[in-house]
Amino acid sequence: MPLSKAPVPQNQLEAIKLSGTLKILTRIDPTTHYKNTDSYTGLEHDLIKLFAEHLGVKVEFIIPDTFAEILSGIADNKADIAAAGLTVTPQRAKKMRFSPSYYEITEQLIYRSGTQRPKNADYLTQGIVEVTAGTHHVDTLINLKKTVPDLAWTVNKELDTDGLLYLVNEGLIDYTVADSNQALLVRRYYPELNIAFDLTKPLQLAWALSLSKDNSLFDEVTRFFTRIKKDKTLAQLIEKHYGHASTLNYVDNCTFRQHRKSRLPLYQKYFAAAADQYKIDWRLLAAIGYQESHWQDNAISPTGVEGIMMLTNDTAELLKIKNRKDPIQSIEGGARYFQQRIKLLDDTINEPDRTWLALASYNVGMGHIYDARLLTTQQGGNPNKWLDVKQRLPLLADEKWHRNTKYGFARGNEPVEYVENIRGYYDLLVWLTEENQLKKHAMELKNNKPTSAAVKSSATTL
Repeated sequence: MPLSKAPVPQNQLEAIKLSGTLKILTRIDPTTHYKNTDSYTGLEHDLIKLFAEHLGVKVEFIIPDTFAEILSGIADNKADIAAAGLTVTPQRAKKMRFSPSYYEITEQLIYRSGTQRPKNADYLTQGIVEVTAGTHHVDTLINLKKTVPDLAWTVNKELDTDGLLYLVNEGLIDYTVADSNQALLVRRYYPELNIAFDLTKPLQLAWALSLSKDNSLFDEVTRFFTRIKKDKTLAQLIEKHYGHASTLNYVDNCTFRQHRKSRLPLYQKYFAAAADQYKIDWRLLAAIGYQESHWQDNAISPTGVEGIMMLTNDTAELLKIKNRKDPIQSIEGGARYFQQRIKLLDDTINEPDRTWLALASYNVGMGHIYDARLLTTQQGGNPNKWLDVKQRLPLLADEKWHRNTKYGFARGNEPVEYVENIRGYYDLLVWLTEENQLKKHAMELKNNKPTSAAVKSSATTL
């Protein structure tokens, strides 16, 4: 009996499905793809995983050594898609084609706090400016030089933009250029960074595909983005990665870092023990404690809540906590109470929205969360998504809305701020305690202690 022949793919999309693998060019960056705790994350990572699930295939992430190799790799058809925070430009469109845009950014000039803020491009002639090779930032500076003839800069062929941001933070170079979304996320980890001004008008980010007469993959990508924009999946992912990123200002960030060194060591073992008992990341529990009391066991509010986890007297009685000021009892009680909040929510609510809604209820009470979710449904939103519910919570302070709810008035803006602050503290704690790829990269730079002269020796000056 003759053996049946293997099916022959008719186009690129069929070939991907038959191989079972989608090949993606990307880079390690908080805006794209990086390892956080024990799993990978990033907006590009999550989008690609969703698209791969849509196709029914697995993902192979390919991470070249340099940004320029991502561009050349997709232009030379070495992968199916480049998902690396690529700016859509006319020059690039000649060598590759772009999917529908998924995010809008501007290019920003970054400098170090404590130094004179450059008011305009003329100030850049007095300092060291570096940008990463292959990025659109090089083209931006070339255009800027037309109006500032004395402008000079270095194109760095070894360090990515994260590396250059680190050098600015350490005072080793004066300026670099970064996309606004990257600056937003990285400034949480490098608090000395500051934004001088925008260098460009809004620009679009998109996936890049090789130029080809075969439109099968491109058409499928277009359908995918049309769907996730319509059903708000894209908006929810953007909220997940960027919604809380601007919560902590410079003072908050620095104060948190100081307290992490001076106060957290006194209580970390208690957070770890309670988190282990109730299956919670100890850093999330610690972030709740910081938002509540700034890790002070003698904290007390005008309304009578007290202790590290700021439990009310009624909550303490419910949890059978005898001494709210005892850090062990307070932290264990707070962990147990938070776990109860999670269990009270509908089984249809998935993570991370389940955690954010539970946190909001820790602050304002579950009854008001039920009311906000009902308002969300009535207004056509998704009651299972924090993105939608947090838009309705502030309505509970308006009589027009709360008079028709079961639990009535609530200062609904407070739980929104509460959750976003905790998300910010949690992300910062993970960064400070986890050897993730971004931190490893930063530590390697720090240990090597590069100087501007050493960096320039391997770069090209324009």
